[in-house]
Amino acid sequence: MLGELNPEQIEQVLHSQVIGRLGCHAGGRTYIVPITYAYDGERIICHSGLGMKVQMMRSNPEVCFEVEQVDNLANWRSVIAWGNYEELHGEAATKAMEKLVARVMPLLVSSTIRLSHVEQALMQGKEYEPSPHAVIFCIHLKEKISRFEKRD
Repeated sequence: MLGELNPEQIEQVLHSQVIGRLGCHAGGRTYIVPITYAYDGERIICHSGLGMKVQMMRSNPEVCFEVEQVDNLANWRSVIAWGNYEELHGEAATKAMEKLVARVMPLLVSSTIRLSHVEQALMQGKEYEPSPHAVIFCIHLKEKISRFEKRD
């Protein structure tokens, strides 16, 4: 059976995942890239180095975000959302980065993974200070659509 998710199911998919795909368009080019994220119920929160996606979103802040839960090829849920890019600074960036770190940290299960300077600073209660080569940003979601397939 194919269908659309209800609003509660859409929220569940957005909250349950940590990797989505960010689509941006500028200068006649479209770029889609996987990105680690946290969802706070209103916005997608991300951290990124300065590169093509940040340049494109600065040029055109209207973006698309996609995420899915896949149990198998006959049982999956997908959410696509449109929204606007905003770079965060100061206390807003610190709070956003705390949410992102809290969401991603439990998934870092390898004994070889070391905390970055960002995670160490946040764990010590310091304000997040992005490097000149990185940004913390959010996508304010305006519209969400979904699809699912379920077979027994």
